[in-house]
Amino acid sequence: MQIMTIKADPKAKALIFDLDGTLSDSLPVHVATWNKVGEKLGFTFDPKIVYEITGRPTIEFAQRIADDFNLDTDPQEIVRMKQSIFHNSMEFLKPVKEIIEIVKENFGKLPMAVGTGASRKSAELQLKTLGIINFFDAIVTAGDVTRHKPEPETFLKCAQLMKVKPEDCQVFEDGELGLEAARKAGMIVTDVRPFINYGFWE
Repeated sequence: MQIMTIKADPKAKALIFDLDGTLSDSLPVHVATWNKVGEKLGFTFDPKIVYEITGRPTIEFAQRIADDFNLDTDPQEIVRMKQSIFHNSMEFLKPVKEIIEIVKENFGKLPMAVGTGASRKSAELQLKTLGIINFFDAIVTAGDVTRHKPEPETFLKCAQLMKVKPEDCQVFEDGELGLEAARKAGMIVTDVRPFINYGFWE
């Protein structure tokens, strides 16, 4: 399949990037991490869960798993286990090169932010591992908002921190919930999936 090129919209005055699956090809690492949690707690993780609720905080993944498998383990403990394993798996992380090129091309030209459902620690670890943490004017994580994707609060906060009107911001996203959030925010919405060959979901 021919991979098209992806660029910043000429009308955009600021750029906002999702993290997992957009800047960071982290989904295989997340799935491997959940598999390890499953081995410890006695369940088989279904990767479709990642596809369905990517963009939501980890506690919601944990609650979904606890409910689906009738686990006695507290969801907060599941989150702790998952994050501990994930944070120690950064060497397996890969960049989404097509999107990181956009970041580097526009650094110093347009304000840029990251809007993610990941925790602050997870986001900063990933961005440091990818070598791009200093490219962004703002990083909005799960702990910075109360209404997560598909609500627009994450992206609206990015716009506020960059001092740019929502309609002048372009959002790069791979998740259905994030794309919905960007549309609700009234932003320029770019679904990155048609432009990227992840080699994971095929």
